Amino acid sequence: MASRGLRALALALGLWAAGATALATWALWLRASEGSRAVELESPGGAEPTEAPEPVLELRPASLSDLPGWNDDRHAEALPPLLASCRVLARLPPERPVGRNGVGGTAADWRLPCAQAAAVPAGDAAAARTFFEAAFRPWAVSDRGAAEGLFTGYYEPTLHGSRRRGGRFTVPLYRRPPELVEVDLGRFRDDLAGERLAGLVEGVVLVPFADRAALDAGALAGRGLELAWVDDPVDAFFLHIQGSGRVELAEGGVLRVGYAGHNGHPYTAIGRTLVERGELALEEVSMQSIRAWLAARPDEAGELLAANRSFIFFRALDGDGPVGSLGTPLTPGRSLAVDRIHLPLGAPLWLDATAPHPDPAGPDRPLRRLMVAHDTGGAIRGPVRGDVFWGHGDEAAEVAGRMKHRGRLWLFLPRAVTPVQG
Repeated sequence: MASRGLRALALALGLWAAGATALATWALWLRASEGSRAVELESPGGAEPTEAPEPVLELRPASLSDLPGWNDDRHAEALPPLLASCRVLARLPPERPVGRNGVGGTAADWRLPCAQAAAVPAGDAAAARTFFEAAFRPWAVSDRGAAEGLFTGYYEPTLHGSRRRGGRFTVPLYRRPPELVEVDLGRFRDDLAGERLAGLVEGVVLVPFADRAALDAGALAGRGLELAWVDDPVDAFFLHIQGSGRVELAEGGVLRVGYAGHNGHPYTAIGRTLVERGELALEEVSMQSIRAWLAARPDEAGELLAANRSFIFFRALDGDGPVGSLGTPLTPGRSLAVDRIHLPLGAPLWLDATAPHPDPAGPDRPLRRLMVAHDTGGAIRGPVRGDVFWGHGDEAAEVAGRMKHRGRLWLFLPRAVTPVQG
């Protein structure tokens, strides 16, 4: 069945010339669904108006003295996530571009700094700092000269569930359906590099897959695609937002789940919907305030959740942590989700921003540290946009749920690389 569907898809795409403009429009429309996760806290203040120009990455040479807080970071903590990136880069052909249009050079350009990183003694703060300063050059990131952007947070939630349906466990987490087809449009047109479609092949036509309302109503029921059953539809919804999580099983043990696919429908932030309806003020929008609204209006919750037609499919994860789009485990406080259209996955970045205090009554804290681009997200769009992974647990949920702060980025590239702009 899969091979027949792919042959039909190839035929459908072979006929695309007449509808290239429409397909490009669809790709941009679905852009909000690209990646492992969509960030619910994107609000009208962080969204670009439809008439705004397309974001353009601009990189300006910088020095370490330009980086606020550089001397105070614990640089050794950034080495393990960088080494995880290096393991991915090492598997690429030497001539493979790193990032769109080779903004990060080629895989060969990363061989030397990766080898040097592996030689730094674990936990040696001075040696780690010396390594980063010698192996890389920072480049100030901007969007058409605008240096500030929005930074949010995400975390690994914990749900309660069972491998079998029964009792309070009635909400399914689905595996990826085998008929779901994803298309990398960059393989067909250079100007669509990084854009993806997902859908279902009917005959020789790629059509939209079932949306959230249809899937919640049982469009996949009876096919044995349930990975687990959980006890709360709101928890399941926010698991879709985060993209990975832990399910504490009634049978004992923990099932870790991660992103396996997407139904191809555009992501709609229900926080934004609540603002547009006048239910919440813009400055009130957070994961916590959205949850409170849903808990107070259970009869309206289903309708609001269905407004986000996007739906995520999951797979069981092995190992100690969730896996980002790069294919490496995420490191709490050091892994950053970025827009891969602009910034190369695997690269280190310096972040200058602030983050919420774990105590809601506490003041915001400076967030100035080396991060590594390990992930992507549906609402992570533009050169100066990021999503900080905070780990799991109550504190991570509290910080991630309230984080929507302005900040700046510097991209670290091997000294042999002069980046391609735009």
